[in-house]
Amino acid sequence: MTEHRVRFQPNNVDANVPSGALLSEAAALAGVDLNQPCGGQGRCGRCAVRVLDGEVRRRSTVRLSAEDVAEGWALACQTTVLGDVTVEVPPQEQVERHLTTDRTATPVEVPEGYDPAEDLTIRAVNLTLTPPDMSDQTDDWSRVQVALARAGIDEPQAPLDFLRKLGPTLREGDWEAHIIYETDTWDCQPCHARLIDIRPGHQADDRLWGVAIDIGTTTVTVFLVELVSGAVVAQVADYNGQIRRGEDVISRIIYASKDGGASEMQALVIETINTLIDMACKRAQVSPDDVVKATIAGNSTMMHLLLALPSASIRLSPFITGVNHMPTIAAKEIGLAMNPLATVDCLPNVASYVGADITAGVRSSGMDETDDLTLFIDVGTNGEMVLGTREWFLACAASAGPAFEGAGVQHGMRATRGAIEEVWINSATYEPSIRVIGNVRPAGLCGSALLGLLAEMFMTGLMDKGGNIDLTLPTERVREGEHGPEYVIAWADETSIGRDIVITHVDIDNLLRAKAAIYAGFTVLATSVGVDLADVQRVLIAGNFGKYINVEKAIQIGLLPDMPWDRFAFLGNTAVRGAYLALLKREERERIKEIANKMTYLELSADNSFYEAFTSALFLPHTDLSLFPGVAAELSQARA
Repeated sequence: MTEHRVRFQPNNVDANVPSGALLSEAAALAGVDLNQPCGGQGRCGRCAVRVLDGEVRRRSTVRLSAEDVAEGWALACQTTVLGDVTVEVPPQEQVERHLTTDRTATPVEVPEGYDPAEDLTIRAVNLTLTPPDMSDQTDDWSRVQVALARAGIDEPQAPLDFLRKLGPTLREGDWEAHIIYETDTWDCQPCHARLIDIRPGHQADDRLWGVAIDIGTTTVTVFLVELVSGAVVAQVADYNGQIRRGEDVISRIIYASKDGGASEMQALVIETINTLIDMACKRAQVSPDDVVKATIAGNSTMMHLLLALPSASIRLSPFITGVNHMPTIAAKEIGLAMNPLATVDCLPNVASYVGADITAGVRSSGMDETDDLTLFIDVGTNGEMVLGTREWFLACAASAGPAFEGAGVQHGMRATRGAIEEVWINSATYEPSIRVIGNVRPAGLCGSALLGLLAEMFMTGLMDKGGNIDLTLPTERVREGEHGPEYVIAWADETSIGRDIVITHVDIDNLLRAKAAIYAGFTVLATSVGVDLADVQRVLIAGNFGKYINVEKAIQIGLLPDMPWDRFAFLGNTAVRGAYLALLKREERERIKEIANKMTYLELSADNSFYEAFTSALFLPHTDLSLFPGVAAELSQARA
């Protein structure tokens, strides 16, 4: 097969690829990182590169104008190599780190009544052994087994790595040793245990550490926990490295299904987690080798990608996961930077689009302990929601997409420095006032601003209930743009990007679809069990984006039901808190498992009523204004 050389500038690196290979494949071989938020489907246009010379074939020119193509621009994921080529790669969008730390995060309280002697699965024991001599040539492992049996630990499981450390460690400690192990039950006599580590000499138990991890589609969060006291000593978070290969789960599944894609996706998220573990350990002055247990939550796709399990079936009818209850593994099996034999416990999923982030979230919210009819919503890319009481749970997921996280919107961005986070519009002049993260010139709009902007434009009459911008209004801020009608939030000379920041009709349509999917999802849940949304006594809103939602504006656009504000509670990241509870208490781990087993999953794509509910919710706030009496009253007053 004919091979061609692809040279990437300005790095001046080469890759040799067969004829017909994609430019994105050549870039990967050359070690050139290209952002592919759509998973290489050719939809987002973010992997555009400029072909300086050589022959290529463009399969698609989506998001490229005729002038762009004439100048040599091509989508790397949709362009094949037909000869020797030189390509210029523009500076790639960098995700600015936006950490949640123990200095800014909400303090986490140790569970009431926490008793490590009874609750914790991780234990440590100090052993004193009789040294061998010519009259007693018992092997090292048998000596340890006898000493463990005296301590009430029978038939311990010793991984090969543990046995390799055994002899040198016993001799270094002059036949005194500190052994760390895990046991599933605390009231057993004797106890069976899996041995994790052996250290020389006698030591205190205060070197037992664990991590609770939430692998979000957008953000990965890690709690570093001192296991004996139960205290969370560091909270760190960063964007999931997989974003470069897909901003939503479907894009990531598609990318993972390519040759080598699954291992790359696993490596990206492991790199993110390891960076965070290292950061947390440095802050607490703890060695990562002292971290001996991890509990992990995440949606079903994230959990499959973490373990490099095939995920293609999740997006294909009938939408089946490979594994819902993941096996317990050792950290070294997936390359986590902690004690190699540390226990890694992946919490249980329910179905293709309701994962461990929801089962852990329901537990940490206390929804499983109340008789109140409760609606739990994780407002994110997947829009997972659960309706029920302590007796029953009905769950679904509505594909909201990443619009409220800034993706799919022309000037959308993540909530980092330079993002507009809030917008107010003067109803008389239609002039906006904005608040920007970092108090700098704006670069775009993050999710909270987009939600608020929709509400402000609707309530001030800038657009109608169908999302159509009124171009007849007496203001220069409404105009006909390249993608249809648009509203200008900031003029070019006010921004850091040198261009007007606008919201277009296409953007509004994407946002309306996102909010409609979520509203339709919990409407169908309620209808399927014969209850009215007005009967819901509590609405629990989870997720990192959820804590920035303005209830009034969310109701005005029809994202949340119109009900008294005191019924809403914003809980933040419930998934990582659920993982934290499971890390400390075996009883909590069992309760999360029970929640998963009790939860009934409703597949919305198979429910004929979902499309009707979705279509009705595509308007602001809804086609049936009687469902939003509070908004109707506000509109009547505003336009009187």
